[in-house]
Amino acid sequence: MMHSDAGERLADILGSIGRTAGIAGRDAESIELVAVSKTFGVAAIAPLITAGQRSFGENRVAEAQEKWPALLAGTLGLRLHLIGQLQSNKAAEAVALFDVIHGVDRPSLVAALGKAMTAAEKWPDCFLQVNIGAEPQKGGCAIADTPALLTAARIAGLRVVGLMCVPPAGIEAAPFFALLQKLARQLALPQLSMGMSADYETAVLLGATQVRVGSALFGSR
Repeated sequence: MMHSDAGERLADILGSIGRTAGIAGRDAESIELVAVSKTFGVAAIAPLITAGQRSFGENRVAEAQEKWPALLAGTLGLRLHLIGQLQSNKAAEAVALFDVIHGVDRPSLVAALGKAMTAAEKWPDCFLQVNIGAEPQKGGCAIADTPALLTAARIAGLRVVGLMCVPPAGIEAAPFFALLQKLARQLALPQLSMGMSADYETAVLLGATQVRVGSALFGSR
C-alpha cells in the first residue's frame, strides 16, 4: 500500500464516521477507529501510522508479538487492541502487550487475566464479548450470563469499560447492535465495541464507541 493510498483510505473512513456521527447527534471524537491489522505486516501498517492512525487491532497474541514491539518503540501514542479470542494460558502475554482486550467471555479467562494484571501491575481496558446472536460456533458470553460475568470480572480487578459483539454474518446487523446497546445501558457500561468494514456506519448510528475496520483500510487479505 502506498502512503497516499493509506492516507486516503483513512481520511475516507474518518469522514464517513464523522458524517454518520453528525446524523446521530454524536461527537465524532467519541468514536475510536480501530484499524484491524491482523495478517498484515509492518510494511502495510507503517503508512497508516504515518497518516495519523493510532489504534490497531490484532487477533492473535503471537502474531502481535512478532511485529508490534518495533512499531510501538518508534511511535508515541499507539493503542493496541486484542480483538480475537484469548486463551487463558496467553493472559500474561496479552496483558504485557495490549492496551485493550475485547474478547473477555468466560470465568476462566477472567481469573487468568485478573492474576496476570495483578502480577504485572498493569490493567488494560476490557470489553466483555457477548454472543449477541446466540451462535453456537462463536465465542462470547450468553446474554443472560453477562451480568454475572461482569460481577466476576470486577471482583477479579478487571477494568471493564464496555461490551463487544460480532453479529451473525449475512443478515442485518442493526437489531444486534441495538440489543448490545440496550444491554450495556442496563449494566451501566459506557462503551460499545461493534461494527466492522461492512457495517461500521450502522454501528455508529447505534452508539458504537469503537469500530473495528480492517479490509476497508488495508484492502482484502
